[in-house]
Amino acid sequence: MNLSTKPSASTPDYDAIIIGAGFGGLYALHKLRDQQGLKVRAFDKASDVGGTWYWNRYPGALSDSETQVYCYSFDKHLLQEWAMDSTYLTQPQILAYLNHVATRYDLRKDIQFKTDITAAHFDEVRHLWVVQTDHGETYSARFLITALGLLSVVNYPDIPGRASFKGEMYHTGTYPQDVTYAGKRVGVIGTGSTGIQLNTALAPQVGHLTVFQRSPQYSVPVGNRPLTKTEVVAIKQGYDQVWEHVYSSRTGFAFTESKIPTFSVTPAEREAIYEQAWQKGGGFNYMFGTFNDIAVDLAANEEAAKFIRRKISEIVNDPQTARKLTPTDLYARRPLCDSGYYAIFNRDNVSLVDCKATPITEIQHNGIVTSDGTLHELDMIIFATGFDAVDGNYKTMDLRGRQGVTMKDHWQNGATGYMGTLTAGFPNLFMVLGPHGPFSNLPPAIEMQVEMMADIVAKATQDGITCVEISPAAEASWVAHCDQLAAGSLFSKVDSWIFGANIPGKVPSLVFYFGGVGQFRQEAAAIIRKGYPGFVMEKGGVAA
Repeated sequence: MNLSTKPSASTPDYDAIIIGAGFGGLYALHKLRDQQGLKVRAFDKASDVGGTWYWNRYPGALSDSETQVYCYSFDKHLLQEWAMDSTYLTQPQILAYLNHVATRYDLRKDIQFKTDITAAHFDEVRHLWVVQTDHGETYSARFLITALGLLSVVNYPDIPGRASFKGEMYHTGTYPQDVTYAGKRVGVIGTGSTGIQLNTALAPQVGHLTVFQRSPQYSVPVGNRPLTKTEVVAIKQGYDQVWEHVYSSRTGFAFTESKIPTFSVTPAEREAIYEQAWQKGGGFNYMFGTFNDIAVDLAANEEAAKFIRRKISEIVNDPQTARKLTPTDLYARRPLCDSGYYAIFNRDNVSLVDCKATPITEIQHNGIVTSDGTLHELDMIIFATGFDAVDGNYKTMDLRGRQGVTMKDHWQNGATGYMGTLTAGFPNLFMVLGPHGPFSNLPPAIEMQVEMMADIVAKATQDGITCVEISPAAEASWVAHCDQLAAGSLFSKVDSWIFGANIPGKVPSLVFYFGGVGQFRQEAAAIIRKGYPGFVMEKGGVAA
């Protein structure tokens, strides 16, 4: 059914409908409802708030952004009352924080849980969005805000026989509670950020762990430790300075980004800087806090990579296993960190399968078979195989803009977006963490995008504008700008989920802005200051 043609009143049910109740959805609800006085309703298929952190309950799940910046900045009092106790946050701690936020601002009263939005169509006559839930309910709103999550549509590799497995089978992106591991033979497929966290946590718990690795990874220690009372006081007293630093930085993290090139110091000094970063911990800190050219200069990148390779050889006792774990390509994927990943391969109950040398050929009822004919007998298989990132949720939903064009068709040659917030042909639609938004620590990126969206909504409400959208030319210009920024980065030289390379058949495309948080904030402010150039704004079908 075409929802936009369904007869209904010209007055919408809500000023705005929000899809999602994670970091983005909760802040959008607070911003529009509490600060702008709009009538807002949010929907989420989960039974409570949390978004990504509601679903990703796998052992070892951890944010790799420092505690004091993996949170909201919009309310100083929120940080003062929050009881932080470690340098990094585990999944239960993050979920507890988001529950606290929802309670503190009484957000749940305007969130409908256990409800999936199955369709959202733009009504071009009434300039409204009409959405339908999986319960058969239909609602309308002037504005639609999609806070669907950057990493939420799980990716299962196409392995023959998956349905035949008789044991337990899980994906980390939809992980159940109360899974037991004692004495079980567990196989984990995937060694990205999630796989590294999961394998490290599982190794001491299971009877035997088999790690199925496609690509060896560069990873450094995370450095998670308890915060002292003195450190907590300093963080809370330094709130303004912390967030001034975040919003003027490149990555949006708490560490100080390096301003010196790799070869501006002696080899001994370089080694000492790497070692200091290794001891402190943090993947982004190692890549961006040591030297300023690791992500852009091949020679500098190789120096940083060589240090990690040496660490692997020092940590892993078996030379053959160490060789399999050692990457030889560019250090240019999402920078990873761990809580002792390489050391688990010194355990007698952990084995490594190199899936490039011996690929997985099928799953049988009792385990996984590799190309050398080996049957790896298992009681449990866990897929740590990631997500159809950024645009996956938009393509699975029946989301239609002007002339009934679906988002899936609109993005058939690769996802495109304007500042990660708008896309041409979909009026009054605002995305949180949509295509071509900042590659950075996510909470500050979310806040910047929600605030930009709220400014546009406020202008439209004040000026009687019924329809707001970005022009195709402005969007194309922004995408070209992002391409230009990425061209100087080594991230574009390797296959990774950042460019959709983990999804078979997906058109590889850049979906991030590599200019940094500070530059993005300046560009967003300039757009508002200049009166939204490139935006198309209408009053009742007439250009405003």
